[in-house]
Amino acid sequence: MKEKYFEDQKFEKIDFTQKEFTQGAYEGCKFILCNFSNANLSNTRFIDCEFDQCNLSNVKLIKTTLNTIRFTNCKLLGNNFDQCHEFLFACSFEGSILDYSSFYKRSLKNSGFSNCNLIEVDFTDADLTGVGLHNCDLKNAKFENTNLEKADLRTARNYSFDPELNKIKKAKFSLVGVAGLLDKYGIVIE
Repeated sequence: MKEKYFEDQKFEKIDFTQKEFTQGAYEGCKFILCNFSNANLSNTRFIDCEFDQCNLSNVKLIKTTLNTIRFTNCKLLGNNFDQCHEFLFACSFEGSILDYSSFYKRSLKNSGFSNCNLIEVDFTDADLTGVGLHNCDLKNAKFENTNLEKADLRTARNYSFDPELNKIKKAKFSLVGVAGLLDKYGIVIE
């Protein structure tokens, strides 16, 4: 069966909970105000696409390609980005909610986060080398064996992780945020 191919198309206000999503290859496409909640996006290739104000909560991402994808003001609750294809994985997230999602063992070197909620997100074994986490809420986010070298957390908040279990060489932190690196010691900083 031949893969369906969509190029430079705009999909607006489509509710994929009511209409079946067509798997295939999407290149240069824009999705605006679409509802993908619980949709199966597995084995789909997204290249140079934009998602604006979409609900992509709990979507299935098994072997999904996300290559140079921009998510703006989207809801992406509970997604397993670790199931996506590793090759050319690159996403930017702005003003989006990614709570309870997983980036386990995912390389995020070509990704960025700005003004996002990343509550209880799993970054275990992930590579965030040089990644900016600008004005992001990282409450209860899990960092273990995570590479945060040269990452920028100066405006991030509510993070807490053990620097001995993660790589943080040349990472940038604010003076206020450094307290989140000392939580394991149970000390009080006032």
